[in-house]
Amino acid sequence: MIMRKLLNYLCLTLPIVMTFSCTDLEVEATDSLITEGFAGVANVQGEVTNISNIIAGGNLGGQDGLYALNEVSTDEYIVATRGTDWGDNGRWLAIHRQTWNAELQDIRLSWQNLNSVTINATRIINPQSVTTAEGDVTELKAEARFYRAWAMHWILDMWRQVPYRDVNAPNSAIPVVLTGQVAIDSIVADLTIAIRDLPEVTAGNGIELKSSPTKAAANHLLAKVHLNKHVYLGTSPEAADMQVVINAVDAISANGYSLAASGDFFDIFRPSNDVETIWWSPSDTGPRIWYTLHYSLNFPGANDGGGWNGFTTLSEFYQSFEGDPDTNYVGDGQEERRGWVPDATTANADNLGIGIGFLIGQQFEQDGTPLNAREGVGAVPLVFTKEVQQAEYTSPSDNAILETDGTRMLKYHPNEEGGDRRQHIVKFRYADAFLMRAEAMFRMGVDATPMINELRGIRGASAMSTVGEPELLAERGREMYSELTRRQDLIRFGQYLRAWNLKDAGAANLEIFPVPIADVLANPNLVQNPGY
Repeated sequence: MIMRKLLNYLCLTLPIVMTFSCTDLEVEATDSLITEGFAGVANVQGEVTNISNIIAGGNLGGQDGLYALNEVSTDEYIVATRGTDWGDNGRWLAIHRQTWNAELQDIRLSWQNLNSVTINATRIINPQSVTTAEGDVTELKAEARFYRAWAMHWILDMWRQVPYRDVNAPNSAIPVVLTGQVAIDSIVADLTIAIRDLPEVTAGNGIELKSSPTKAAANHLLAKVHLNKHVYLGTSPEAADMQVVINAVDAISANGYSLAASGDFFDIFRPSNDVETIWWSPSDTGPRIWYTLHYSLNFPGANDGGGWNGFTTLSEFYQSFEGDPDTNYVGDGQEERRGWVPDATTANADNLGIGIGFLIGQQFEQDGTPLNAREGVGAVPLVFTKEVQQAEYTSPSDNAILETDGTRMLKYHPNEEGGDRRQHIVKFRYADAFLMRAEAMFRMGVDATPMINELRGIRGASAMSTVGEPELLAERGREMYSELTRRQDLIRFGQYLRAWNLKDAGAANLEIFPVPIADVLANPNLVQNPGY
């Protein structure tokens, strides 16, 4: 119909220069790039793999973009400017201080990449889409629905408005924008079908099967959406939504997923068939390792050039864990999740002299030699501090202090199989589901203390006498640091806007991000979020 109208228009408006007969012109639908409907894809399996790659790489899988917006904007991380490093025109401090604008590249690219996932998934879900490769089309389309729900969930969470294109709309149609309950219903509808059609992969089925969406992964996302639903609607938690969370987590438990045994916490983040990992992505672990480590932590064969010396945690976050507040060597009374740092006697070729968890105090070479900061700074011991005293370069003499300020966080160690280039980042794991269930019970008036103490006992932390909102939030921080949950958690518990180190208290509009200006101009259905 669109092509016919275009031809009629040409015939009516160009009679003088056109010498052919319009009635004789035949155009097949397949000849035109202008189509009435939103075209499907010829190879469903290939397109599903493409979406997986988008999620695993670049802005959605690295240390910037989605990760930075949900971690660096919280009390978990600050990326301090160190001399001439990590300045980047104030980009990282703007995220931490919540002083961003609509032109910040991390916001713009995250928006674009998440929307690319939804649009590609919608093409796959199109009834016209078939496959020219091996694979069950129904299952592959269920994977696409999971990916679309995952991306739409992030868009709703971060911007509260979700562009959506119906498969029956013409290519020229401007996407509608879903908000509030309508957006939630769309996400839940995708997850309902995904849960029905995705494979049931139990905890012991094998590591490779967990790199793709499963029923357990879809149930995990369903629980997460309902736990945060009241935030998206601006209401209070509803018992019915909390029950959905509980039921979804129970379904995950029925698939055999459970908390890792005592002493196995950091094993979860290795490429192993552990009982906690529900969904992992073939993302490069390098950025999760080297963004936080110092330049001097460089060992032959361990990495391709040393640490980047950027991401650092805040003192108050580090001190939320049990153990000696000033050191984190073996035997300092720390709980398992805080990890440990090798000293002169425990540094060796197996650990490369690099600790795991929280790195504080003097750092060592793998032969036990105390390390100094990089050349040109002087013989300044490489001692990571609790406090980040300053975040901006003022003079060359400040460089040594700036380089060593702050405790570092590390869940992925460079000396695992595959080193710092192994492709394995945990996306969903059972401890998150376990804590979501505990929180849902708490919001329904049930005492969550036994569940929290069960987790703490396994992680080597002492039992709590009672658990309220502050304890729930703190426990989620101790368990889920560096796993893209902190911003969501702080918002849900009303703590995202408070002041912390190098950040002042913020206005309510900062709980969501601005929509990139170019997209607002291109789609009149989008409205810039308040305060931007």
